[in-house]
Amino acid sequence: MLLRQCDLGRWYLHWRSLVAIAMVVVLSGCASMGNDWSSDADSSSARNPRAAKAPRVDLSKQSVSSLMAPSSNLWLRIQDGFTMPELNSPLVIEQTRWLAARPDYVHRSMARSSRYLFYIVAEINVRNMPTEIALLPFVESAFNPVAKSPAKAMGIWQFMPATGKDFKLTQNMFRDERRDVLQSTNAALDYLERLHRQFGDWQLALAAYNWGEGNVAKAIKRNQAAGLPTDYLSLKMPKETREYVPKLMAYKAIVSDPKAYGIVLPELENHPYFVAIDVTRDIDVDLVIKLADITPEDFRNLNPSFNKPVILSAANQQILLPFGRAELFQENLRSYTQPLSTWTAVSVPTTESAEQLSKRLGVSVAVLREVNAIPPGMRVRAGSTVLIPKPSTKLTDVSEHLAENASLNLVKPAPVKKAAAPATTAKKANPAPAKTAQNNTKSSVKTASKPPSQQKPVSTDASKSAKTTTAKASPSPQ
Repeated sequence: MLLRQCDLGRWYLHWRSLVAIAMVVVLSGCASMGNDWSSDADSSSARNPRAAKAPRVDLSKQSVSSLMAPSSNLWLRIQDGFTMPELNSPLVIEQTRWLAARPDYVHRSMARSSRYLFYIVAEINVRNMPTEIALLPFVESAFNPVAKSPAKAMGIWQFMPATGKDFKLTQNMFRDERRDVLQSTNAALDYLERLHRQFGDWQLALAAYNWGEGNVAKAIKRNQAAGLPTDYLSLKMPKETREYVPKLMAYKAIVSDPKAYGIVLPELENHPYFVAIDVTRDIDVDLVIKLADITPEDFRNLNPSFNKPVILSAANQQILLPFGRAELFQENLRSYTQPLSTWTAVSVPTTESAEQLSKRLGVSVAVLREVNAIPPGMRVRAGSTVLIPKPSTKLTDVSEHLAENASLNLVKPAPVKKAAAPATTAKKANPAPAKTAQNNTKSSVKTASKPPSQQKPVSTDASKSAKTTTAKASPSPQ
């Protein structure tokens, strides 16, 4: 919806109940040279239901700065929303002591959280969830937006690839929405709400978020069959999951009474940190940074989902900017007279090397390799999409099909077949003497003991060796 002048009074009275306080700025201004950014709010909402949740600010009618929420301490707002029962476990004390002994680590993660917590808390309040959930990214990623686990989980909420797909988080060559602040937060809260409905308990829901709902359900069934309690502390679970909720409770303890643990929480005002801007034309990341007058680090902290140096309008993307930079961005955009994007994407019809592609497309092979991360010696498979500098004659943006489905698949070149050696004339007229039976036996035994296509060297990895030994010791299935 658009927030107009007549709505401002109501907004001040009900600002706590807004669905997504990260104001979405619809750029109604336009630069010359055809840089027309639409102010139609409905078009974005139709394509992206989650984006429709965010209230919109029409900058042609008012100033973003006039929509500041009443300033107060966000930590107090978080404390007021703590409703989860305490966990009576020595692990909570252990985890709290661990954090208290590392104030620098806690302060760094708290400082990172300041960019995202207001939006997360606002979403949690709307869903009537306990605000302890807002602290979960401390446990998952220490609020590092580009965190990546060995299991390939990503973002502040650490979504695995398959779970991300289940919650419609796009993962392609242009963006990975598991790292998108808005999309991943909404997906994580959707998931946690579903788990809470399934298990009827927030502690079990959190265990399922970490361990998997199927594993928690099986653990509950085992306890039920044995006549044992089925609460979080009574279930048998891996060490990581056993410590998962205690870690969250440790952060809760520190936020509740930081002085008791020698921790100083960073000041966190109770108003939006960022503004979300709809992208209606392809635009270079470097240009956004320039027009908003922010550092590349500031941009990456708020927009970690973008994989390429261009943001595509066909993908219905949003740019997050620090709260005070939206109007500056708009003003600079209006006066900008050059093309907004210097990149485009093309499909590769046949499998080609980078050298062949660069020659055919008329681009530098070095640029082609760098922007598409093509290692030397690898070929681009047919059907892939590559990003290239946009020709001056091309005025259109990247198509929606490529924006949503682009992928880059690389293959090794086929091995070069060696020419067969020419047949040689036997130097000796007499045939070679026949081998003895003993020699034949030795030869056959040697060949049978070392088949060249199957024999593998002994593993030096203890875990791999253990798995091999266990497999051999297991009885054959009947």
